[in-house]
Amino acid sequence: QLAMSRLGGGLSDADRHADAASIREAELSMLLRTNGSQHNILVVQGNLAIAYEALGQHEEVLRMRRKIYSGWLKLYGEEHFDTLREANNLASSLLDLQRFEEAKSLLRRTLPVARRVGTSDELTLKMNWIYARVLYRDADATLD
Repeated sequence: QLAMSRLGGGLSDADRHADAASIREAELSMLLRTNGSQHNILVVQGNLAIAYEALGQHEEVLRMRRKIYSGWLKLYGEEHFDTLREANNLASSLLDLQRFEEAKSLLRRTLPVARRVGTSDELTLKMNWIYARVLYRDADATLD
């Protein structure tokens, strides 16, 4: 699995996103067939979502991000770094697809958790940045 992960990462770094997606798909398939850990499955799904995003498959990325966030939430709870990072990724996907209300709702739930647990100042800053961008881009937004 490590070799596949490194190959997928190298292909992404070389802007060969279709090839990277193919490797990530094979890696995920292998993990599912061999009953890989839920943690590793979620990591590979996240890497696959990155590859799909680079290919412009935004609706598929959003579908995956919802599933991945739910997986981290079930596995580690709302205060875990991986859960909060995926909440940030999901919010970013919602912003990309102009689903502002859902992004605001998600960030209103998760930003206080990120601030409270203080897992990562950088992540909290990124979440605040996405929230600001959502408010800026949403013509119907109010300063609530």
